[in-house]
Parts: sequence; C-alpha cells; structure tokens
Amino acid sequence: MSLINIISKDFDIPDHLTENQLRDAIVDAFAYLIDNDFPKLIQILYKADVDQYKLKGLLETVEGLSSAEVIADTYIARQIAKIETWKKYSQKKD
Repeated sequence: MSLINIISKDFDIPDHLTENQLRDAIVDAFAYLIDNDFPKLIQILYKADVDQYKLKGLLETVEGLSSAEVIADTYIARQIAKIETWKKYSQKKD
C-alpha cells in the first residue's frame, strides 16, 4: 500500500503527485477544512488515528508553519507510520 493510496481514501487527489506536490495538496485540503468544514477535519484525523494531544502540542509550539501545514505534516507522518507497520507485520517469516 502506498502513501497516495491511503491518503486518497480521505482526499480526492491525483495518483501521480510527487512527495512535495502531495504535501502541498494536503496542506491546501486541511486549510480548506479548517475554514469551511471543521467537523470533517476532526473526522479525518480521528480516522487516521492522529494523536490529538501530540497535534495540540505541535500546534501550540511549532513556529513558522501554518496550522494547516502542522496538521498535514502530522497526518502524513501518521500515514507513513501505518505503512511501515503494515510492511513489518506483512513480511513472511523465513
């Protein structure tokens, strides 16, 4: 499973984006949700199992990034962690 495959379950994004383009698209999506559909933002973060306390701490302490960037980076990091866990446990034992 790829990062784009996982993220496309929550967002309508093309499957041919580079890593930077993907991040930009997710930042834009979260910026929209912050302003226009906060309940959906919360639902996406809950479904992705983003640690709300970690995210709150980051939002309070990270400087130089918008809230949408902090949320997007945390969301993407969580999705990458899921992929790594799936790979770890799906490998066949010799």
